[in-house]
Amino acid sequence: MSEDRGRREDRDRRLLAWLGAGLLAGGAPVHEVEDDVREVARTLGHPGLQVSCLPTGVTLALGPGRAATVERVEGGIRLDQVGDVAAIVGALRSGRTSPDGALARLARLRAQPHRYALPGLWAGGVLSGIGIGLVLTPAWPSVVFAGLLAPLTVALLLLSARSRTVRTITPLVAAFGTALAAFTAASAGLVDAPLWTLVAPIAVILPGALIVTGLGELAAGALVAGTGRLAHGTLQMLFFALGVAAAAAVLRVDPSLLEPTRPVGLGWWAPLLGVLVVTVAIALLESLPVRVVPWVLLTVLATYLAQQFGQDALGSRWAGAFVGALVASLVATLMEFLRPELPRVVAFLPSFWLLVPGSVGLISVAQVDVSPEAAGTAVAGVTITVVALTLGIALGSSLARPLRSGARRVGLGHLLRLLRRPARG
Repeated sequence: MSEDRGRREDRDRRLLAWLGAGLLAGGAPVHEVEDDVREVARTLGHPGLQVSCLPTGVTLALGPGRAATVERVEGGIRLDQVGDVAAIVGALRSGRTSPDGALARLARLRAQPHRYALPGLWAGGVLSGIGIGLVLTPAWPSVVFAGLLAPLTVALLLLSARSRTVRTITPLVAAFGTALAAFTAASAGLVDAPLWTLVAPIAVILPGALIVTGLGELAAGALVAGTGRLAHGTLQMLFFALGVAAAAAVLRVDPSLLEPTRPVGLGWWAPLLGVLVVTVAIALLESLPVRVVPWVLLTVLATYLAQQFGQDALGSRWAGAFVGALVASLVATLMEFLRPELPRVVAFLPSFWLLVPGSVGLISVAQVDVSPEAAGTAVAGVTITVVALTLGIALGSSLARPLRSGARRVGLGHLLRLLRRPARG
């Protein structure tokens, strides 16, 4: 009997550790991961679970003074895999799957092939550059430039998945190569505002989401994790800025080309088209199934419209960031309520591609070589914007928590059935 209990406890420790590592690999904040793991542990009969998470790993024990398990996070995972981990968590909470079944599914997670393979990755990379170009720099020269340079980012992403060295230098190489092309094209009169133009092809690898997540962890009291993410994201941003500065120095770029003027040449329809293109790009890059793409599109579109409303109504970028983040958090939770098979995180994370704190941050930091005074003001503005994003996400999560709990427990279909029963009686 004691041997069976020991085997069950070993299995449960391994299962909980794998669940925590999977959620961390998907970019979830450590305090949310700890809450999810504790909730699953209570379902499995371990109310005294002790768990501590960092972005690089999870440590847990089923109770005080008992054996502990450490699980490292070996790189990130795609959004479709994040959705699978969240689905396993939900199935364990509701009792729809057994611990052994959940372990088997998690063991196959890393080996799960990309739904659209290499052609999908390359197509998604090109479409992401075009879509973000339509949103950030709605002018045909800049959009065409983004589509032509985006394959460089895809190539670096594929190489960085195989080598830690390449992963470390990817921000510097991507920014340097893209900036060289943008400054050369601007000197030839082919594109305007090269600082804005060079952002779209590399926007998918900018650390905006990392920085915002770190700030959110700091606000929640996860000091070690938040400080680590914030420092890592800031260092990556400095690497991007160094790449841009190096390209400007090599080409001896005229300071007038470094003015942060945003090119606008297309109509109101361009950003809306860009939202659609970005959503398709996300689905291709992150291997999302076709059935969830319309729901992701609704979340991304609501985020963009809310961001524009806040920015136009109050006349400041930070207000747009706050409203956009608030709506993104609420709508993503509503999507989970309407479609329990679509985890909140899968609908929410793509919104960062439109909130783009990293894009504005790179443009601001890159101005240091031109005007330190202007760069200081710009960086302060970006800091306020990122803080507003964090506050919007925190407030949206707090407001949506009751709805999220309901979605996890019953879902909309079951709730509607419960509401209809009294009427029939």
